[in-house]
Amino acid sequence: MPSVFQFLRSQLWVEVPVPTKTFTGQTIIVTGSNTGIGLEVARHLVRLDVAKVILAVRSIPKGEAAAAAIEESTGQKGVTEVWELDLSSYDSVVRFGRRLDSLDRLDVLVNNAGVMMYNFVRAEEDDILITVNVVSTLLLSLLALPKLRETSLKFDKDTVLTFTGSLGHAQAMFPERKGPHIFKDLAVEENADMYDSRYNVSKLMQLLLARELADKISSGDQPGNVVISVVNPGLAHSEVARNVRYVHGEVIQFVFWLVARTAEQASRALVLAAEGGQETHGEYLDDGRIGRASALATSEEGLKIQKQLWEELLAKLEDISSGIRQVV
Repeated sequence: MPSVFQFLRSQLWVEVPVPTKTFTGQTIIVTGSNTGIGLEVARHLVRLDVAKVILAVRSIPKGEAAAAAIEESTGQKGVTEVWELDLSSYDSVVRFGRRLDSLDRLDVLVNNAGVMMYNFVRAEEDDILITVNVVSTLLLSLLALPKLRETSLKFDKDTVLTFTGSLGHAQAMFPERKGPHIFKDLAVEENADMYDSRYNVSKLMQLLLARELADKISSGDQPGNVVISVVNPGLAHSEVARNVRYVHGEVIQFVFWLVARTAEQASRALVLAAEGGQETHGEYLDDGRIGRASALATSEEGLKIQKQLWEELLAKLEDISSGIRQVV
């Protein structure tokens, strides 16, 4: 786990470079892009000559306001589209996945949307943090794989599937990992450790599942090259992080104000990940370059948990979208 010094060094003295590589002709989806880091990712992409950026958001009016703000700040009109996506609803994710068929191409999916809560709220059959940050995010990723592969083949290029991760994965306590049914154990409200660790657990699970998906793609025989990565954008001012300040009191609020990056600074790491590169496939990216995930994530135990989570997840996803296992 990174030391306090390493964390502060990253936050205060490491500046992720402003992306300069263009995305000319590309179509890119950014989830959770009406505010915060996602909005700034979309703004960078428009600045970098993307042909189309789709703002995947829960609220169409808020998405349209974000699109208007991007157009005003960049001077580029007709580049953004707003699509509805509610990751707390499997039906919404499946509808969004079907809509992907209407695209001529899909070069990058930036899985940025997420939630951080300190009370147990059930969405579908799980805690909303697990539903949104893990199950629905991976469901969307698998639904997007066919179009990403198709684009890779059509244009003879790598496409990219990237996730907004968190350094918090290294602080996950995750006692449920020792049981035979991880998702079921996490769905028991009475046992949920919401205050200290549940968000971190969801980000550790997301990291492990993204890494397993990368392994499956590398070892599979389906055509098309899709580069998968998980990005730590650092502690940043965002809607998700706002709950940290409010729940943990004035001292944490002050520390947050002192060290947090702006949403724009944090967004740079995601845009750099969207550039792809085979060297980033299956990797955890930190400060815009290849980093090292937590000791648990990189251990033999972590690999065992990864395999178990994958099989449990696929069983859940098959109930949501029959046949999705075949996509991988």
